[in-house]
Amino acid sequence: MPQFSRRDFLKAGVAATLLSGVAKASQPATPVNFAIPAKACDCHTHIFGNPSQFPLWAGRAYTPETALPEEMAALHRALHLDRVVIVTPSVYAADNSATIYGMKIYGMKPRGGNARGVAVIDENTRESDLDAMGAAGIRGIRLNLATAGRIDPATGRERLRAALDRVARRRWHIQIFTNLPMISALSDLVRDSPAPVVFDHFGGAQASLGLAQPGFADLVALVRSGKAYVKISGVYRCSTEAPDYADMAPFAKALIAANAERVIWGTDWPHPDSVTPAGHKPTDVTPLLPIDDGRLLNQLPVWAPDPAIRKKILVDNPARLYGF
Repeated sequence: MPQFSRRDFLKAGVAATLLSGVAKASQPATPVNFAIPAKACDCHTHIFGNPSQFPLWAGRAYTPETALPEEMAALHRALHLDRVVIVTPSVYAADNSATIYGMKIYGMKPRGGNARGVAVIDENTRESDLDAMGAAGIRGIRLNLATAGRIDPATGRERLRAALDRVARRRWHIQIFTNLPMISALSDLVRDSPAPVVFDHFGGAQASLGLAQPGFADLVALVRSGKAYVKISGVYRCSTEAPDYADMAPFAKALIAANAERVIWGTDWPHPDSVTPAGHKPTDVTPLLPIDDGRLLNQLPVWAPDPAIRKKILVDNPARLYGF
């Protein structure tokens, strides 16, 4: 039997979507099939602005197509979602201009509003910069311990400590994009953290490795203890069973059963492909993945059949974490 990579399965799973003409910054092809509660939030999106207005970082690992806040607003109208969290992607390094622009255009208001953001910072980010970001709607700092490849756990621990120092006087959280072995290495720091910690995309769990894969039990334990949130987002990055990702259902159910008050959901729109294809340079444009976000959202009632639990995941937990 031929061996297929996750990328092969993903491409096969979206082939029908491609044929149906979904745009590069995809809009849902499948209607939502369950009742979405008011004030539901998509907790993981990105904005890729016009490069002439928002230049990309020279050291980026990939170059995405543009994906604009107007397109994201159209997506959320179709999905019946009222709120959003925009996360600064790695292609901008510590420049959060596109994220803040996205929040403003999407509908950020001075007192409240329906958009929040998560920023990336570095040693050159001043406290006054953080103050301005907070006023604009930023509510957390993202640590990327994955895109550039495997990060040594000692470096991960150092970066987490530094991030915690920066949010010490703010009601912000730390969001971490990483893998399960790194979560195991950070687990004691997360348990002792004075600020909430959020793990992206199922903590990097891979369906093909099963529930017993090293590190998943540590993630479940952190969620159960209330010391960490987890985003059941980017499921297509974890699954080999597109387009319904049935192999990730046990992972979602395990995390929800552990502590439904520490689980949040997101699309990962506009679905950037962070792996530059062979034969191309990181500066070559890599097309966005044409994911059907309607079909993606329709997996939530499979993972959480109880409407009250879905309300926690879509409304209550994001409101608490992001200050809506």
